[in-house]
Amino acid sequence: MEAKSFEAPALYGDHHVSEVRRILLELTGVSDVYASSAFQVIEVQYDPEKIKAEQISACLEAAGYLGEVPMLTETGVAAEKIGGDHFFRHTAVYETVKETVSFAQRVDYSGRPLWPCPGMGPVKMIDE
Repeated sequence: MEAKSFEAPALYGDHHVSEVRRILLELTGVSDVYASSAFQVIEVQYDPEKIKAEQISACLEAAGYLGEVPMLTETGVAAEKIGGDHFFRHTAVYETVKETVSFAQRVDYSGRPLWPCPGMGPVKMIDE
């Protein structure tokens, strides 16, 4: 048995830990998986005769857990359109009070998660 550690910046929730363990333990040759959302690390115990570390890495990459988390950045504009009809909201500090007072904006539901979440696609609506 060998052990391999992976840095996983996209592993930021406990539901990701469960999903990573499920994905990797289904692979032939993987015997144990330790995943931590607190430290954003995945450690895999595997049999190198049955599976290669590159295959494990490719599986994690395909699931979206390796690499950087894509995040929008603040631009100093109250709200801006991105990608069609989607808005990115910003907070505002008012010059007179030097504090963030409040903001509100109606954003239409687009059928996707609001935060990029590996392993989690859009929620499917069930017609009754």
